[in-house]
Amino acid sequence: MQYADTALIVIDVQNDFCTGGALAVPDGEAVVPLINAMLPDYGACILTQDWHPGGHSSFASQHAGKEPFGTVEMSYGTQVLWPDHCVQGTQGAEFHADLQTDAANMIIRKGFRRDIDSYSAFFENDRTTPTGLTGYLRTINVQKVTLAGLATDFCVAYSALDAARQGFDVTVDLRACRAIDLEGSLEYALSQMAQNSVRVVD
Repeated sequence: MQYADTALIVIDVQNDFCTGGALAVPDGEAVVPLINAMLPDYGACILTQDWHPGGHSSFASQHAGKEPFGTVEMSYGTQVLWPDHCVQGTQGAEFHADLQTDAANMIIRKGFRRDIDSYSAFFENDRTTPTGLTGYLRTINVQKVTLAGLATDFCVAYSALDAARQGFDVTVDLRACRAIDLEGSLEYALSQMAQNSVRVVD
């Protein structure tokens, strides 16, 4: 079945988020064949790619006395601190080798500004700096988006919530997502999506 007015947005299926990576999501690589099977059904496909410069402000290594998965306060709010990951030009930042990237109409790179993190495909973490994805989707007459990828409770959820905020009809296919689940983050993300008109398929 072809969903001509619907875009598939594939979030951060990169080596560092898969087994053996710097910020591995449990069972992360399991989403790859599921996403590949979904690709032919959509009128457009957008891939996002975490693309940090070395020394990014979201890395715990840049904050004395801080450990990964702790938090700090940034100008835009509370920021989770991560292990160094998806550094520009490294193997960890590359898409998983089995992901069918040739199907993509567009690749959105995010997190490339050193002083602000970017979970969402639509906005950086200040929730105001746009990536340009909304404009692209409007230009090609997309009305609906389906999201899949990594990780459910961070980049997928942030993208879904922003898509809904931008007026798109939004579905998250949990079958093709995996979560970090950091201290209840998955339950919180699912509740936020439910409260903001995001359809969740599981």
